[in-house]
Amino acid sequence: MALYTQQYYFMINLLLQTNNEAVPTVEDGESVEKTLSIIELISSGGLAGQVIIAILFLLLVMAIYIYFERLFAIKAASQIDANFMNQIKDHVSNGKIDAAQMLCAQTNSPVSRLIGKGITRIGKPLADINTAIENAGRLEVYGLEKNVSVLATISGAAPMIGFLGTVIGMILSIFEIANSGGQIDIKLLADGLYTAMTTTVAGLIVGIVGYIAYNHLVVKTDKVVYQMEANSLEFLDHLNEPV
Repeated sequence: MALYTQQYYFMINLLLQTNNEAVPTVEDGESVEKTLSIIELISSGGLAGQVIIAILFLLLVMAIYIYFERLFAIKAASQIDANFMNQIKDHVSNGKIDAAQMLCAQTNSPVSRLIGKGITRIGKPLADINTAIENAGRLEVYGLEKNVSVLATISGAAPMIGFLGTVIGMILSIFEIANSGGQIDIKLLADGLYTAMTTTVAGLIVGIVGYIAYNHLVVKTDKVVYQMEANSLEFLDHLNEPV
C-alpha cells in the first residue's frame, strides 16, 4: 500500500509540474472551464481501464441482485404467525399429532419446518428430538445463507481488481514517460492516469457496496436463526413438562 501511495504522489507531482508549464486555454479573453462526464472519464481510461470497469460493473450488478434476492427470502422466512406455537402446544397437549403436523406443513417457514421435524420424533427420547431439530436447523441456516458468501468475496475482490487497474495505469504512464525522449506531454500520460484513478474509485465503490450488503444480510440472518432457536427451545420445554 505504501508503494501505491508513493506512485500516486509521483504522478500527481508530475501532473502539477506539467500543468504549471502549460498555457491555459483562453477563448475571447475568458478561460474555458472543461468538464468531464463519467462516460468520458471511463472512455478516456483506455482499453485496460474499460475492461476492468466492465468487470467491476458486473460484480456490482451481481452484488445488488444477491442482496435483494436474499433480503426478500430472509424477510419471508422471518414472518410467522404469533399464535403458531400456541396452536402447536395445544395440539401436542391434546394428543393431536396429525393436526400439529398439518399445521406445520401449511406454514412455510424455517420455524415450522423445525417444529415439524421435532413432531415426527415425538415418542422418542428428548435427546433424539433435539438432535433432529438441530440437524434440520443447520439445513435451514444453510438455505438462508445461500450465495451470501459471494457478497463477501465481491467486497474483498473488487478493491483488488481496482488496484490492478491502478498498477496497469502506472505502468502505461511510466512507459509513455520512458519513450517520450525527454519531452513529457500530459496527453501521453492521460490514458494511464485515467486508468489508475477510475479503476481504483470503481473498485472501492463496489467493495463498499458489497461489504455493507453482506453485513446487513448477516444481521438479518442472525435474527431468523435466533427466532428458530427460541421456538425450538419453547417446543422442547413443552415436551419436557410433566404431564
